[in-house]
Amino acid sequence: MGRARKGRDISGWLVVDKPAGISSTAVVNKVRWAFSAKKAGHAGTLDPEATGVLAVALGEATKTVPYITDALKAYRFTVTFGAATNTDDAEGEVIARSDTRPGDAQIKEALHGFVGEIMQVPPQFSAVKIDGERAYKRARDGEAMEIAARPLWVEELTMTGREDADHVTLEMVCGKGGYVRSIARDLGDALGCLGHVRELRRIWSGPFEAENGLSLDEIDRLAKDPALDAYLLPVEAGLADLPEARCTPEEATRIRNGNPGMVFASGLEYGEECWASCDGRAVAVGRFKAGALHPARVFAG
Repeated sequence: MGRARKGRDISGWLVVDKPAGISSTAVVNKVRWAFSAKKAGHAGTLDPEATGVLAVALGEATKTVPYITDALKAYRFTVTFGAATNTDDAEGEVIARSDTRPGDAQIKEALHGFVGEIMQVPPQFSAVKIDGERAYKRARDGEAMEIAARPLWVEELTMTGREDADHVTLEMVCGKGGYVRSIARDLGDALGCLGHVRELRRIWSGPFEAENGLSLDEIDRLAKDPALDAYLLPVEAGLADLPEARCTPEEATRIRNGNPGMVFASGLEYGEECWASCDGRAVAVGRFKAGALHPARVFAG
């Protein structure tokens, strides 16, 4: 029999405004420690030098992580022109230089090619797996890899600032799996001037916004204090992008036991994914069929 995991049975979402210089995993471990929580996870890795929204799920909220991971996200980032690096950001080694600098009009025109369904090659230093091993581990050993391009949906990509000829600030809204460093690299190539990310901030992720996030200093200050619990958002916050159906307490019991249960909903189509609630609390996520929710993932009552 496995050893029971120590900690509190506490559930909800904490929005962290991640600082630069720490990994996403380290932030999750810090949050789990601060709440003395049994279980924690995050929705969407940020590079160690990136800042902004890191949504951390505790307890039952970890079951809603896929819905935040799949949601649209927004980034604000600054691209440095004139140099390519092996990591596609300022932390890496410069591997090529260019004296070319594009004008504002050229940049805005080039951005059109990065909107919509695009194909993107992840950076050499990334967490994608190549033959079962993380690319960054092989890159650290000096290996150059062929990484397959993968699709990315880019909702918007706009120029928001130009501090000087060497730099441009952009904002991007995109779907799951986007690498901002690849956008900077490929934009530099498209403009013939080379480029890499100087700084990167995720300003929102699904329903969560950086301006509402707690800093690590605040988390440290409130660690183990019941006052920290007040900053937790409910499990249901992770389901904001899914349609909601409602059910009675009797049907909620059926659904939580893994059986189809009748729900009240409007506008749902047969087979559509949705979540059921009872008295405002999440019961399950599943498929709507003929007036009933067929659960795929249930939540503790």
